[in-house]
Amino acid sequence: MPTTAAPLPSTPLPSTPPRFTTARLDALPLEPAYAEEMAAVLADPALYVFTGGEPPAPAALRARYERQCAGSPDPGERWWNWVLRVREDGSLAGYVQATVRGPRAEIAWVVGTPWQGRGYASEAAQGLAAHLVSAGGVRELVAHIHPDHAASAAVAVAAGLGPTGGWEDGERRWAGSVTVPPVP
Repeated sequence: MPTTAAPLPSTPLPSTPPRFTTARLDALPLEPAYAEEMAAVLADPALYVFTGGEPPAPAALRARYERQCAGSPDPGERWWNWVLRVREDGSLAGYVQATVRGPRAEIAWVVGTPWQGRGYASEAAQGLAAHLVSAGGVRELVAHIHPDHAASAAVAVAAGLGPTGGWEDGERRWAGSVTVPPVP
């Protein structure tokens, strides 16, 4: 049965992303107040093997979150960022983000090492994809993944993305089209 795409929103997208939930996670709009707890979540140097960089200090992370929360200087672009709270124990476990420009969103995800291997990243990426379709009018998702990062590739597949021939900064471009299910 064919699906039909819902019309794109006629009003501007909000600069603060709407909250969303999955079966086990609450995706909460990013706030600088999360910096200290997230610095602990992101403290394992193993998280940076494929992306480069190093664990952020709480003050540096707070400054980054303040910039991200201020939003893009481009009025046609939205920086939507969420922290992931595990509902069962209330701990923060990672984040998802999307740079939304019209019907296209570039997405990314990170789950802290202690929470890996539980399916949280795939669950969050699937929830993010569904949320961007319903709340943001997104029809195309894009991610960039290091070619040796098998776990991130599996998350991308779970979110409905597939590898393309495109490359950027040593990472393969993954993309997928998404549609809104028809209204019964």
